[in-house]
Amino acid sequence: MQTAQKILIIGNGMVGHHFVEKMRQSDANANITVLCGEANLAYDRVYLSSVFDGKTANDLALTTLENYQQLNINVFTNQWVEGIDRLNKVVNTQTGDQYPYDKLVLATGSFPFVPPIKGNDQPHCLVYRTLEDLEQIKASAAASKSGVVIGGGLLGLEAANAIKQLGLDTHVVEFAPQLMAVQLDEQGGTLLKNKIEKLGVTVHTSKATSEIVKGETSRFRLNFSDDTFLETDLILFSAGIRPYDQLGKVADLELGERGGIVINNQCQTSDPDILAIGECALWDKKLFGLVAPGYNMARVAASQLSGGELEFLGADMSTKLKLLGVEVGSIGDAHAKTPNCKELIYQDPIRDCYKKIILNETGDKLLGAVLVGDTSDYDTLLQYMLNDMDLPEHPECLILPDSAGAPSLAGSALPDTATICSCHNVSKGDIVGAIDGGSCDLASVKSCTKAASGCGGCAALLKSVVDDELASRGVEVNNHLCEHFAYSRQELLHVVKVESIKTFDDLIAKHGSGHGCEICKPAVASILASTWNDFILEPTHVGLQDTNDTFLANMQKDGSYSVVPRIAGGEITPDKLIVIGQVAKDFNLYCKVTGGQRIDLFGARLEELPVIWERLIEAGFETGHAYGKSLRTVKSCVGSTWCRYGVQDSVGHAIDIENRYKGLRSPHKIKMAVSGCTRECAEAQSKDIGIIATENGWNLYVCGNGGMRPRHADLFATDLDTTTLIKYIDRVLMFYIKTADKLQRTSVWMENLEGGLDYLKSVVIDDSLGICQELEEQMDLVANTYACEWKKTVDNPEATKRFRQFVNSPQTDDNILFVQERNQIRPATDAEKREQQITQNRIAVTEIQEEQADVLA
Repeated sequence: MQTAQKILIIGNGMVGHHFVEKMRQSDANANITVLCGEANLAYDRVYLSSVFDGKTANDLALTTLENYQQLNINVFTNQWVEGIDRLNKVVNTQTGDQYPYDKLVLATGSFPFVPPIKGNDQPHCLVYRTLEDLEQIKASAAASKSGVVIGGGLLGLEAANAIKQLGLDTHVVEFAPQLMAVQLDEQGGTLLKNKIEKLGVTVHTSKATSEIVKGETSRFRLNFSDDTFLETDLILFSAGIRPYDQLGKVADLELGERGGIVINNQCQTSDPDILAIGECALWDKKLFGLVAPGYNMARVAASQLSGGELEFLGADMSTKLKLLGVEVGSIGDAHAKTPNCKELIYQDPIRDCYKKIILNETGDKLLGAVLVGDTSDYDTLLQYMLNDMDLPEHPECLILPDSAGAPSLAGSALPDTATICSCHNVSKGDIVGAIDGGSCDLASVKSCTKAASGCGGCAALLKSVVDDELASRGVEVNNHLCEHFAYSRQELLHVVKVESIKTFDDLIAKHGSGHGCEICKPAVASILASTWNDFILEPTHVGLQDTNDTFLANMQKDGSYSVVPRIAGGEITPDKLIVIGQVAKDFNLYCKVTGGQRIDLFGARLEELPVIWERLIEAGFETGHAYGKSLRTVKSCVGSTWCRYGVQDSVGHAIDIENRYKGLRSPHKIKMAVSGCTRECAEAQSKDIGIIATENGWNLYVCGNGGMRPRHADLFATDLDTTTLIKYIDRVLMFYIKTADKLQRTSVWMENLEGGLDYLKSVVIDDSLGICQELEEQMDLVANTYACEWKKTVDNPEATKRFRQFVNSPQTDDNILFVQERNQIRPATDAEKREQQITQNRIAVTEIQEEQADVLA
């Protein structure tokens, strides 16, 4: 029996982690050990700056210890390797531990380059590379008013965005005459500088820092070689990276003249038993600082170590990103260095965008491109270059405005070898293969190939390829609600509003077929409620509702129901607390304080619901809509009223918010929260709508959620006054209601929204669709027509007739039995019900008194 090979990986960054996944897929028996220098396992460095938007280390994590254990991977954190004994094939760590190997993979990455400037080692002189670096930056920013980033490349501008988000007066100092000198030409760099300065970041180009000394008005003073200076409190070095090749040096592996561990096409170093991948590796005298080439190396290494034949043959370094809100794209020969090449340039000073394409001598092939301010053409241009495709007769149409009639590059026009997702090296052929294997929609193709699960930049192209391929096979690509309506939910909502349709029967008669189903009926019920806000238990609507909405309560596992009165903002008086307690005692209900700051009463029988509601309504309570796809809660902390850290009245604000949106029906449940300061005790950043107080107003977060698939909310707008805040929430929620699919959470809606957060901002803040007034008017209609559904039910004798267990009998359900546990009731188990003694432990349920008979008549 062949002994499993010992594979040791040094480094657990994005590339090292990708190798681990691919290696385990290739060899289920390999003995894989990972040595990680950091305390955190692999995390997504591409989105490192999102930590300043509120994301945590867990949000960025690419794996967990439990996941590695399930894959049978040995992993050790905080393990720094100091030597490699190639003769005995053993790695030595600083802690004195030794790890043997058959094959060693170096995935040590790179480290930030700090220019040799006098004074660069002082406190508050930091780098931007790891999660630990970010913690130091946060701490320094808390004691600073201004910050300078030394370095105007990709990482430098990302770092500038980070300290700007921390509220510092931000400057960028760049040695070169322009920003992003590697990726952009002079005109593109100039426009980028102008656009960034309009956003409040001061840019200093052609500046060489000679020393860092004590400042007069700030902590530091940067003296430049041209005798000028700049004062600042925080200095962030982001002047490029250097390969972490120290282990290659001590192991006497071949290194490049300027650093990097030399590898061949098989990712082997000068020692065939040691491989190197990612930013530490030097291939053909080239270093690769992007994640996609590193992932490609990881796949090659895993293939080679499992008997495969994949080779690394270089990588395209084209990139598309957004820097400080400015779209930037660079493709191929951006600096037009190819002999006899030609350039076509489009510049729009009104829209502040610049586009340049570089063509070959005959003008029929694309060699490169530069895009600043608008990267909407990036995917098309990249495919033309990567696949050596013939350009249209008039190639300038590829960068001119849409009105110029540029030809669309459909997925069907691409060859099977075309790379769709560079992060995971997914070709069009891979996508076709996934569809051949049974993946018949976008979600399953993503799951199968991992396409668009990296940076996400290829999402639109992936959808085009999938749709074209499915259509070519005769598979109808549609988003119909169900077989009874050849419309999407969004289209049906539009029909309902435009034609003033008020009932399901009218809608299906005019625009559908058949009698409807369990899919379309609740969806149409939600559309009608969101549009007209009629009472959902009207005879024309009641048959559309699911069980919970039908009885305005949540059915539990034993057939009993829960009652959840609204407690706006979590604030409640002692008298109301006593009422809840007395109702719970009178009806023997189980009490539970919920995470949404409400009190849930469990164990109510169907026939008891109207009586319980009547008692609660008399005390000033109303329905909490815990049963509906609607606003559930608006959680709050005590805010400035009580808390010494609070800067705004979060409780009062939460109550106002909850009272405005209570009863709002939507595609899925909505949860909100208001925190009185950035300590965030109300956990607003995990809600569909999150509001955090600042000294200048309110920060608005949108489209987060907890649950099975948590999503951190996105920062939408900052320092809003209350009027603007409410206006934006009105627009966001109503746009969600108008455009989301059935049963789609705001988080999923955001992820599927073409253009994502930026598009939503353009609709809501800039009114790009011209519909903001309509959205506000629709929300006003819903808010102004609110009525408590519990009260409307108990006030309507016909409605209360439905609240009995059996239509033709006043008897109750004998199968609903309870036992005592921790001085409260709980549903009896099947075994307990079978026991003869169960009758002795039953809790008497309050009988409906004769004087209450009119309620049930």
